[in-house]
Amino acid sequence: MKAVLITVLFLAGVFNACAQHARYIIISMNDGTNADEIKRVASLFPPSGAGKPAVGIGTIISYLATPPEETIRRLTRFLDLAAQYNLPVVVELDGINYWQARPDLWNWWDKTRPGYDPDNKKNVEWTGWTPDSAVKLGWRNWGSQHRVGPMPNLMSPDYLNACYTEIKRIIPVILRWRHALPAGKRNLLVSVQIGVECSIGVNNWYYPDGNTLLDKPEKEDPVYGLDPDILPGRGVQPIGYAAVSTLGIAKSGTLKEEQVTKAVYKYVLGLSRLVSGLGIPRDRLFVHAGGWKKGESVYFTALNQYACPAWSFYTFAKDPATDTTAMEAVARSDAPYWAAAEWLLMGAKKQTEWQEGLRNSLDINRLRYVQVRNWRAIKNNQQAIAAIQDIIR
Repeated sequence: MKAVLITVLFLAGVFNACAQHARYIIISMNDGTNADEIKRVASLFPPSGAGKPAVGIGTIISYLATPPEETIRRLTRFLDLAAQYNLPVVVELDGINYWQARPDLWNWWDKTRPGYDPDNKKNVEWTGWTPDSAVKLGWRNWGSQHRVGPMPNLMSPDYLNACYTEIKRIIPVILRWRHALPAGKRNLLVSVQIGVECSIGVNNWYYPDGNTLLDKPEKEDPVYGLDPDILPGRGVQPIGYAAVSTLGIAKSGTLKEEQVTKAVYKYVLGLSRLVSGLGIPRDRLFVHAGGWKKGESVYFTALNQYACPAWSFYTFAKDPATDTTAMEAVARSDAPYWAAAEWLLMGAKKQTEWQEGLRNSLDINRLRYVQVRNWRAIKNNQQAIAAIQDIIR
C-alpha cells in the first residue's frame, strides 16, 4: 500500500511538472468567431510532439465596445470553436482601447448623441488638473494612425464599475466552458489576459489642442506621432491628469511619469484582484503591461500577487532576452510564468529567422506563451507557417 501511494504521488508530481513547463505559440485571431480561419489554423498546426510547444488561438474581448449580450455571444463562439478544434486559448480582456458602446460614460460634449452628460468629463482623461481640460478624442497607431474615442480615466469610479460589471459577466462564462470540457482538455485554457499594453497616452494619445480637430477632416490631423523617449507625454500633449487627480496622488504641479504609472498599476491591480477572486488561478491569469523606453516604470505594473506578467515584443522579437527592462521585471516577479503577450518578427524574410526568434523566446526561463500578433500578418507567410510547423514537430 505504501509503495502504491508513493507511486501515485510520484505520478502526480510528474503530471504537475509537465503541466508547469508546457509552452504555447498562440496565434492572435483578428476575428475569434470566424470558423473557417480557426479551422485553417487547426489544420496547419496539428497537435505537437512530446515536449514541444502547442499552437493555440487568442482573441481580444473588448467588453465596453459592444452590448453585453453581443460580447458574451462572441466570447462563447470563440471558446466553442477552440474546443471543437482542440486548440488552447488566450482570452484578452480589454476595457481601455475600445469603449464605443458606452457613450453614457464618455460623451460629455455632444447633446445630439446618445449618453450626453456634462459630468462625463470625470470619466475621460484631461490635459490639465481640472475637468475643463477633458479630451473629446484621441489617436492610435496600430499599423497606421487613426482617430479613436477619448482616453478613459482609469481611476474614475463609474468607469471602473463598468469594467468590473462586464468582467463579472465574462469570467463565469470562461469557467463554465472550462468545466464542461473533458478532464483531459481543461488545460486548453492557457490564459485570461488582462489588458492590451495597459498604459495611459500610448495606444490612445492626444495631440495639443486636439479637441479643435474633432469637427475637421481627419486628413488635417498632425501625423508626427509619439516619441517614446520623452516621458510622460511621449512628445505629444501629456495626459493622465484625471487618473492621477482622482487617485489623489497629485492635483497640481508638473505631471510625472511615476504618478501616471501609479494610476496604471492601481487599475491593473484592481482588475487582477477581481479576476482572481472570480476563480482564475494565478498560473492562468496574465497582465499585459505597456513598456517602450528602456527603464520606464510602466513595465513593472505587470507585477502583482494575483497574476503573471506579460509584455509586447516587436523591436526585441528576435530575442526578447535583449529587452533588459522586461527581463529585469521577470527577475523581480515571483509568479510561476510570464508571457510575450504580443510578438511579431518585423521584416523577417527567411524561415530560419522565424525559427530563431520563436525559439529564442520559448527558451527563456518561465516563458508560458508567445502570442503572434496576428493571424492576418502571417496567414499568407509560408516562411512563418513553416517555422511554427517545424518547432512543434
